[in-house]
Amino acid sequence: MAILAPPPPAPRVGYSDDGGLKRLRFRLMQILVTGITIVATAWLCTFGAIPAILALMVAKHILVAVLVMGMGVDAQRPNEYGL
Repeated sequence: MAILAPPPPAPRVGYSDDGGLKRLRFRLMQILVTGITIVATAWLCTFGAIPAILALMVAKHILVAVLVMGMGVDAQRPNEYGL
């Protein structure tokens, strides 16, 4: 009787996109947008209850969009053919 064994693991492949500066610029843009959003929300909260509620609702959506974009949800991924 033959012994069943799992197949050998796939070889490790390193992708070097050399996007160091591009990635740094992207992270700095994320920090800038987050900071501007927080400062603008705090400023709008000084005008009263209604502007504060509206500012917090908009800020929540902006900050979630920045988070999702930073996680790479919208990033293009190469297919199995490398295209």
